[in-house]
Order: sequence, then structure tokens, then C-alpha cells
Amino acid sequence: MKLATFTHEGSTRVGAVVDGGILDLKDDDLPGDMLSLLQRGDGALDTARALVAQGGDTIPLEAVTLHQPVLRPGKILAIGLNYADHIAETGGDAPKVQLWFNKQSTASNGPFDPVALPVASHMLDYEGELALVIGKRCRHVPAERALEVIAGFMVINDVSVRDWQARSPTFQMGKSFDTHAPMGPWMVTTDEIGDPHNLDIKTWVNGELRQDSNTKHLIFNINQQIEHLTTAFTLEPGDVIATGTSSGVAAAMKPPKWLVEGDQVKIEVEKIGAIECSIVRESGETVIE
Repeated sequence: MKLATFTHEGSTRVGAVVDGGILDLKDDDLPGDMLSLLQRGDGALDTARALVAQGGDTIPLEAVTLHQPVLRPGKILAIGLNYADHIAETGGDAPKVQLWFNKQSTASNGPFDPVALPVASHMLDYEGELALVIGKRCRHVPAERALEVIAGFMVINDVSVRDWQARSPTFQMGKSFDTHAPMGPWMVTTDEIGDPHNLDIKTWVNGELRQDSNTKHLIFNINQQIEHLTTAFTLEPGDVIATGTSSGVAAAMKPPKWLVEGDQVKIEVEKIGAIECSIVRESGETVIE
């Protein structure tokens, strides 16, 4: 099941992607937003599946605006240096432990929304990744049970401002600029993915293939990631985890091919779909509300 957050005729709600359209999951037994749906647990997902099986009229995809599946995730967590080829291009050593950082929730962005080229830097980079969405509140999850807590998978671009990233060992500032976590285009439930450790993942910039890999090359797999994170803290429904990027990032090119205004970045993950953004210059206007 592909679950999407969409806006149609001024109303934002949850639907299922069916045969190239959106089936509105408006029902008295379902909340109207993805986070609340996930918080309701397996029963809500079963209700959604029943509505999909029942069928009905769909809205053409071109008639809706797709948003990030969870509009404001409680956490956006990302692992660094988790593909061997990416480590090689950075000139670093393979990590002996998992290296995690936060992206602020305000970085969350829709799958086809513009991504801002910051006023503060020109060193804008892309990172195509498989992301997962947590479906159950969980702590101390052993690796062999990790897939039980995942609601589904999606595509994410871990957009990075490299000079700001390098200024702090936590990476947080350079990873958290507004709009720098586009994700989607929908959440695909685990039953439609099968093995998440054998999915092709590709990134194009202006039609040029820059990243071409497969999740089988993860150094720390998804089960290990969830086990590690939940050793320290609780994961909650709607939390997003980005599982790492492969080689081919702009920073590793000689000279670096930073993203510039007008560039188009497309990222596709097998069995899920693609997200695509255009790079637009940030206005830099002061906002106080």
C-alpha cells in the first residue's frame, strides 16, 4: 500500500496511490493526517487496506499536490558514512561505530517542492537515500525484530551545505537548512517492499546519473540501525530515518559540482518511486511571526 499526504481543492488529507490516482481515505474510523494514522497503530493501517480493497473513485495524481508523507516528523535521523564507496570518495576510514546526526524537523519538505540555495553558502550538495518511517513506539529493539517497528519506506534527499556541515562535529547546522529534507513521494508499507536490503537507488542531476547503488551495500543495515538507536532513546510513530548515501556526491568531484540555481535533482528508489526538486535561490528575508 502506498500512502500519501496530498492537497486537493484546498483540503489536505491522507490517501492511497492506486492505478495512477489517489484514493481518498476519508473515513470516520481514520484520522485525516498521516502522523495520527500511524499513532493509531496496525488497526488504522488495516482499515486503510480495507478501504483500498473496497475501491472507489480516484483523483488523478496530476490534480493533487503531494506533500511529505509525515508533514512534520518528530525526529529526522540520518546515518553518515554508511556505504563503502562513499567512504572511499571522502578519503576517510570506515567507521567502527554508527555515526548519527539530526536534521531539524523544519528541514522537512515535499517530494516535488523547491529546495533553497542558501544565502549563506554556495556549497550545496545532494545525497540520495532510502528512508524509513517508524510505525510503533519502541525502545531496546533487538536487530531480529527491527522490521516490526517500521511502517513503511520512502525516498529522501539528505541535502547538505558542506561548509556549514564541516564547521561542527555534529553536522547538524549544515544538514538542517530549511527545505533540505525533501521526502516521499509516498510511504510504501513494508509488505510491498520485501527485503529492504536489495533496492536499487539512483540520483540524477539535470539528467546526468550521479549516484547508482543498491541498499545491499549498506555497512550497517536497517536492523542494526534501529537496534543501535533504540539502545539510547525511544523512537515514535512518524519518526524518519535516512539510511545513508552512496558515492557520487558533488563534494567528491574534482572540482566539486555544487548544485546551482535552476538545477533539477531526481532520486529514485526501486519499488518506491522518485522525488524531484528544482534548486531556487533563497530570498534571505527576515521572518518574525
